[in-house]
Amino acid sequence: MSEQLTIRPYARLLTMLGDQLIKNEQIAVTELMKNSYDADADWVKVSFENFGKDYKIQDDSRIVIEDNGKGMTHDVITTAWMNPATPNKFTKDIKEQHTIGGRVIQGEKGIGRFAMLKLGKTIEMVTRPEGKDVEYKLVFDFNKYDDDFLREEEKEKEIFLDDLGFELEEETPSVFVSRNITFGNRTFSGSVNAKGTRIVISNLRGAWSEKKFKSLSDSFERFGGMFESQEQESEEETKPKVFTIGLFHNGEYLLNEKRAESMSSLTEQKAVLSVEDGIYDNERQELRFTLNGLPRKLDLDDPEVKGLRVFRDRFLLEDKKTYREVSDFGPFVFEFYIFDFMAKNESRYFLNNEQKDIVKEHRVYLLRDGIRVQPYGEPTDDWLMIDMDRGTISASSNFSNDQIVGRVNITKANNIHLKDKTNREGLIDDGYFTQDFICVIKTLLAYLRKTAYKHYQESLKKKDSIEKQRKDAVKKAIETLAEQFSDNKTASTLITQLKSSYENEKRYLLERAERTESLAAVGLSVETTSHDIMLMMNRGLDSLSKLMKDSMSDNFDLSTLPGELQRLYGIFSYVGNQLQDMQQLFVSAKQRRKRIRVKDLLDKVIRLYSNIMNRNGIEVKVDIMGPPLVAVCTDADLLQLLINLFDNSVYWLTVTGNPKKIILVTLDGNAQQMLFSDDGCGIREDDAPYIFDAFYSGKGEEGKGLGLYISKKAMERNDYTIRLAEFSDEKKLCGANFVIPFVKQPQDEY
Repeated sequence: MSEQLTIRPYARLLTMLGDQLIKNEQIAVTELMKNSYDADADWVKVSFENFGKDYKIQDDSRIVIEDNGKGMTHDVITTAWMNPATPNKFTKDIKEQHTIGGRVIQGEKGIGRFAMLKLGKTIEMVTRPEGKDVEYKLVFDFNKYDDDFLREEEKEKEIFLDDLGFELEEETPSVFVSRNITFGNRTFSGSVNAKGTRIVISNLRGAWSEKKFKSLSDSFERFGGMFESQEQESEEETKPKVFTIGLFHNGEYLLNEKRAESMSSLTEQKAVLSVEDGIYDNERQELRFTLNGLPRKLDLDDPEVKGLRVFRDRFLLEDKKTYREVSDFGPFVFEFYIFDFMAKNESRYFLNNEQKDIVKEHRVYLLRDGIRVQPYGEPTDDWLMIDMDRGTISASSNFSNDQIVGRVNITKANNIHLKDKTNREGLIDDGYFTQDFICVIKTLLAYLRKTAYKHYQESLKKKDSIEKQRKDAVKKAIETLAEQFSDNKTASTLITQLKSSYENEKRYLLERAERTESLAAVGLSVETTSHDIMLMMNRGLDSLSKLMKDSMSDNFDLSTLPGELQRLYGIFSYVGNQLQDMQQLFVSAKQRRKRIRVKDLLDKVIRLYSNIMNRNGIEVKVDIMGPPLVAVCTDADLLQLLINLFDNSVYWLTVTGNPKKIILVTLDGNAQQMLFSDDGCGIREDDAPYIFDAFYSGKGEEGKGLGLYISKKAMERNDYTIRLAEFSDEKKLCGANFVIPFVKQPQDEY
């Protein structure tokens, strides 16, 4: 005898899917927010309303999650939203896993909606589908059931899942009508709000605190990895549109829009090692990336890689000779930034306490299609097991968790074996795939620690040793005095005060010297271009005076006025453009390093010098080789370099009297360097050792001896350098030839 059985779950399954499966309120809210992301919403607003002092839940407290997504139709509600684990988001065709707006759909199991039960027992959902003049309202009121959904109040009957019934109402739109939504300093206009979904959760469960709100706020800011502002527009048309998040507590906007900018600023300016544009090629099993701007490649079959303990422990077989294949977990992209918490305050990598705290708030984020996989990236999370390795293997062979910030981006399409856990807490440890993936990342970090970072540390030791030998005479004299009068308390106190005053004065003078160098560079620029600017200004004023005089005459021909005004506009536009280009040299523009295409600033300097070069018959040629040449520095420093090089070349080409005068600038993107050449008289052999010294000039009385000195200092501030060409392939013309490599130099590499 046999019979056919079916599965009939108890209503208690809701508790297991919601309250028990979802770890905490932060994940619950984030899961609901992902529904807004999948609905192609421009924004989602999460409001905690009517909370008491210290975030205490009151009878009328509620959580409201609303968006301007595409909303849900009657069919979607009844056939998809009400059916958990629906396959509508999970399809074998990867193209169908994208929204119309280009986003990769985050939800696939269809159970994230039950995160609502982690938050409260009464849920009201209102949704207005796009293009429809109707709203649908659905209420889940579980207040009459006990916490475990075992029975209704005053009833002993056990409750099955299909015993629960809910009423869907169709209404005239009243929630999603034209209105404005404001997040901080950004407002979304009313017309985009006439569609979307709002979920109101009341009869709240659990307890909220300042710590939980801080965790939730941090989670929202890290939704996409915390490296750029969530309001930053995409520069590529192929990327999905921006998703803006708003968090409110009793009407107060909580998200800190400056934090992402602060983190981005630190990665640009304070990272000792910047690993960017990283790609793991799954087929070739190699990592390609740039290290401080210099292209690098790391083959997993390289003996140096196999010699790393983290790689050896994972892939070396029991015979201790053979390495197994790295599993096919798919390609990924990455970037890492390594900081030095021990850097001294005179170092460009020095971090004050506030900056250290910002770095410590982040770890290595794992993103799937641009959205963070929780909890990876939290300051308490160690998914790469970095701290464990430091404790069990070797602290000196591994970075600390505090000093690494980074992100690894995988995709649903290319990393099918790297799956999220159902409870949204990291990746499933599925066979070899997840752990092999983690090991490859750790291998790269171990390689960087053993090579590039070790080089940096050794260069610091070398500099410290040199610095000890170069202590100035005054400091030595003070130390000698301190030794001689160590037994005299009064003298020792005075000597200590003297030493402190001396150090303060020295620091002040060094700052003054740097500021003076900057002003000197500005002066050179102004001196070079002032003749042309004054010439054009006088020409413009003369034309304006003549126009005013003619316009007062009875015989003035009005038909000539547009042409005269157009000519005046051209004159003063030229003056404005010249001044605008020069403005970037001033101190206010020298605050932040960024990635600059050298060609862009080169064009500006050529414009600045165009008139003087035309008058003297000087031809400028620009030879571009390979990809665009990029420098990581400030506009001001690069402008100083270019202006000083042009200033010297123009001078020597003018005084030599050669009939053919050429300046050739070679931008070599392959070698990451610029060659600057002219066919003037060149650098005399006797002058060559001193041309970068302050106040040394080969121009005689006309020279100030600051141009090349300032250029070298500007490059050194960015860990670059400038030198005379040494080899035949670097000497493009017969005159002066300079080489400027835009990669970190060995002596000051990091």
